[in-house]
Amino acid sequence: MTLDIRAFIFDLDGVLAGTPILHYHSWRRLAEEEHIPFTWEQHENMQGLSRRASLDVFLGGRPISDSDAQRLMDRKNSYFLEVLQSISPADCFPGTAELIREARASGLKIGLGSSSQNARRVVEQLGLLMYFDAVADGHTVKHNKPAPDIFLWVANRLGVTPQQSVVFEDSMAGMQAAISGGFWRVGLGGQHGEGAHVALPSLDGVTLDVILGGLSA
Repeated sequence: MTLDIRAFIFDLDGVLAGTPILHYHSWRRLAEEEHIPFTWEQHENMQGLSRRASLDVFLGGRPISDSDAQRLMDRKNSYFLEVLQSISPADCFPGTAELIREARASGLKIGLGSSSQNARRVVEQLGLLMYFDAVADGHTVKHNKPAPDIFLWVANRLGVTPQQSVVFEDSMAGMQAAISGGFWRVGLGGQHGEGAHVALPSLDGVTLDVILGGLSA
C-alpha cells in the first residue's frame, strides 16, 4: 500500500508531556479529602477518558447526582490548575517538539485530540500551541474516547482523511478510538494495548523517516 500521510494527530497527556502525574496528584488530593481509596492502577484506568468517565472510575461505579459529580470534578480541576502553573516547555517529552517541527517543515498538518478540557492551556504552556493547525479538547465532541469522534473531528478540520493521518496515543481508550476511526496508529509507552502499526517506548530520537518507514514496513 502506498502511504499518503498528510497529518499527524497527537494525544496530549502521556504523549507530549508527563502531565498524567499531575492529574494523579490532583485526584489523590481529592481522594484524601473525601476519604475515598484511590490507587495508581485506578488512575491508569482513567487514561484517555473524559472528566466524567474518570470520575466514575474514581468512585468505583458508586452512583452520584449530577450536581455532586460536578462539584467533585470542579474541585479536582482546581487542584490540577494549581500544579499546572509549574509546566513549561522544559517539560515536553524528549523528541516530541523536534518531531512536530520536522513534520511541519515537511508539509504535514499537525492536530491535537485530547480528552482534557485544559488541553489548549497545557499545550500553550509547553510552548507547542503555535505548531498545531487544529486543537480538539474535552469540550469539542459529545462522545469522547474510546469513540473515534475527537480524531475524526480533528481530521476533518485539517482537511484530511483518517487514511491520510497518523494518531499518536499512549492509552487503550485512545488507541481504540484511533482503530475505530480507521487511522494509522503509533503507540507510545507500552500501555496502549493492541492495534498500533508502530509501537515505540517514546519519541526520543524518533524522526519523520522512522515513523513513515515503520508504517510502510
